[in-house]
Amino acid sequence: MGREVSESCVDSLVIEMVSAYCNRFYASKPELAAPRIEAIGYQVGHQLSERYTIERPRFSDHLEAIKFICKDFWSELFKKQIDNLKTNHRGTFVLQDNRFRWLTRVSIDPSPANTDLSQEPSLATDESKTAQATSMHLYFPCGIIRGALSNLGIPCAVSADISNLPACSFVVRIKA
Repeated sequence: MGREVSESCVDSLVIEMVSAYCNRFYASKPELAAPRIEAIGYQVGHQLSERYTIERPRFSDHLEAIKFICKDFWSELFKKQIDNLKTNHRGTFVLQDNRFRWLTRVSIDPSPANTDLSQEPSLATDESKTAQATSMHLYFPCGIIRGALSNLGIPCAVSADISNLPACSFVVRIKA
């Protein structure tokens, strides 16, 4: 029987981890928080990949490993598959999750269309801070994906794009 943890506990843990690294440990140097959060995600992804592939044969190519991440790995983590996978067949893959669970409670208040941000600098600052805080929550899942693929023998770089919350796209670039 597999061990399971309540989804709300994991959600709270991720939120608290990001908050601690951004507001306590690296409050004076927020640029140092992102690599640390990503490194923790990398370790988690590496270990989970080891656990989920222990009885599987090695993958024959990059696409097969990415499909494993999109279907089986994502299902284990989030109880759903990635919604869309795109590739340029040259080492770049885009994994689209239309309702990324860790962003479902995050919102960025849209500023009114007629507001001139030059007259209201606090609105631009608040929106920028909110977007930055949201992006900090994406370093952990990027690290998870990178760690899982690294364990499968695929060195890569992973970034995230959030243009329409709670949708999220993870861009995986395979290193040659």
